[in-house]
Amino acid sequence: MVVLVVMKRPRIYLAGPEVFLPDPIEAGRIKVALCAEHGLDGVYPLDASLPLAGLAKPTQAALISRSNEDLMRSCDAAIANLTPFRGVSADAGTAFEVGFMRALGRPVLGYTNATATYLERSQTYRNGARLPFDGDAKDIAIEDFDLAENLMIEIAIQASGSRLVRHTPAPAQEMTDLEGFRVCLAEARRLLVG
Repeated sequence: MVVLVVMKRPRIYLAGPEVFLPDPIEAGRIKVALCAEHGLDGVYPLDASLPLAGLAKPTQAALISRSNEDLMRSCDAAIANLTPFRGVSADAGTAFEVGFMRALGRPVLGYTNATATYLERSQTYRNGARLPFDGDAKDIAIEDFDLAENLMIEIAIQASGSRLVRHTPAPAQEMTDLEGFRVCLAEARRLLVG
């Protein structure tokens, strides 16, 4: 008798602000295809076809949040695009997803297309135009640990057995350059498949 063992491909949650790009579906398709090339199943947050039409905005938001949490629970790991988005730090939703996956005990890998440290980016921002509701001020400390991102995010990635990949993208390709993502894919394969 022959016993056939079917190995399930690891599922990778693809966290990042790509869902806000002009063509978010294409951005996800590209990442999912790259995952497949590495023997991994990419799970993009816009994979879920949600019935949002006709719902109030707060109801839509709650449905999207629950759907994304369910998707994360179904995954073996996450790769997060931590390139600064709408400020000096990673997208707030992506930061939440990093924490959620770590709380589930799943490996989290990450990359950023910004090579400056969090301190350097924060100082540059602080010296520029200020939003009237921004709570930052000259006498407020800026975290300085020579990290690319807030320590809670970067240490979570290190605790997963990986590192935050820093990559310098081509000009005007900060949100679409995938070299750091490719490095994370190889690392995810090593961590999950061996």
